Amino acid sequence: MNGYELSRKWFDFCFDNPEKIKPNHTALYFFAIEHCNRLGWKEKFGFPTEMAKDAIGIKNYRTYINTITDLVDWGFIKMIEKSKNQYSANIIALVNYTKATTKALDKATSKHSTKQGQSNYKSIDSIDKPLKPITNKPINIEFDIFWNLYDKKRGAKNKCKEKWNKLSDEQRILIIDTLPAFKKAIKDKQFQPFPETYLNQERWNDEIIPIENGNNIDTKKIDYDIPM
Repeated sequence: MNGYELSRKWFDFCFDNPEKIKPNHTALYFFAIEHCNRLGWKEKFGFPTEMAKDAIGIKNYRTYINTITDLVDWGFIKMIEKSKNQYSANIIALVNYTKATTKALDKATSKHSTKQGQSNYKSIDSIDKPLKPITNKPINIEFDIFWNLYDKKRGAKNKCKEKWNKLSDEQRILIIDTLPAFKKAIKDKQFQPFPETYLNQERWNDEIIPIENGNNIDTKKIDYDIPM
């Protein structure tokens, strides 16, 4: 299973079910693929809500829940573990979808290609995108990237760096991906933990869900049922 296979099966499904699909579905599904790729194609992985919302531009929490629920119902994402509170992330897995029929889209594409070819005399360049092999090459994210992104630069920097160096590539990627949402949710620096505390407590797994309450933002949890 790779990104090309998942992309093809997704658009086969879209072509067969145009009445169901919205842009949010495609954006969220492809961000899940991208995030899984960054984590080295893990079988199951954390998928923080705020990180996903920021990545694809969804502002409303209910819209996000409806979108990911549809992807679960349609069989493209499997919900391994639902977020229990604002301090935990959903655990999901990508599913190698097998229900889509490819004949309709293949036929339409072939028919269009034939017509397009008749209008062009000659083509000298290929537009086929080469497949990139999946490798397990380590991804080294330097400590200074984290340190410069973190707002509250206090505490023992050397000890913090030692803790950072003990983390896995997957953890470092998740930290860099989720840190903007963490800072956004805790705007007052005095309430932010020291960087070393952030790492020791694995705060990158926090699931902070903003809820609009008038003009204020609260971080209380809204519980929506997501199919397992």
